[in-house]
Amino acid sequence: MIDNYRHKGLRKKLVDEIRSKGITDENVLNAINKIPRHLFMDSSFLAFAYEDKPFPIGSGQTISQPYTVAFQTELLEVKPGDKILEIGTGSGYQACVLLEMGAKVYSIERQKKLFLRTKEHLPSLGYDPKLFYGDGNLGLPTFAPFDKIIITAGAPIVPDALLDQLKNGGIMVIPLGKGSTQTMKLIRKLENGELLETEHGYFRFVPLLSKKAND
Repeated sequence: MIDNYRHKGLRKKLVDEIRSKGITDENVLNAINKIPRHLFMDSSFLAFAYEDKPFPIGSGQTISQPYTVAFQTELLEVKPGDKILEIGTGSGYQACVLLEMGAKVYSIERQKKLFLRTKEHLPSLGYDPKLFYGDGNLGLPTFAPFDKIIITAGAPIVPDALLDQLKNGGIMVIPLGKGSTQTMKLIRKLENGELLETEHGYFRFVPLLSKKAND
């Protein structure tokens, strides 16, 4: 696992680019600066690992654009010790950003091949989130409630099960919409259980699907 001076220099340029696009949370930027994104991607994409673009990772999924990862993470208002549920593990890159910020991460992936690959790969990089194979729409009721919930796929609706698993005072960040473009929503669950929603621009995600996939 090579992470050389060239990779670190490219990461710094990537962080500068993300900062120029409006990300201001230094903890988010520092986490992205630490994580060797090229080690999350197929070797054929190594030359593009530090461009601010998404790339395929197999099973019809992508590793998200770094700016999108930073944007969602900034909205989450991550604090050390936060218990965070991630829906859509993918390559594990987003989970590692949260871990770098001191969060306790529980993550669900529905694509079995991707889940198995990521579960084996992340510990070799020094990251060990709690990973689960299953339907993200159902969340992880056994481990609820969560301080924060992040959905990294386009959801046609806000799953009720996930709202139930968000603690009062917690935050959910979810790309919401049935088409190819989604609206990024921040849902704040107040101490009395009331939900307060705000919108934060338009993004493109792979769709959030129900049930587990074995391919």
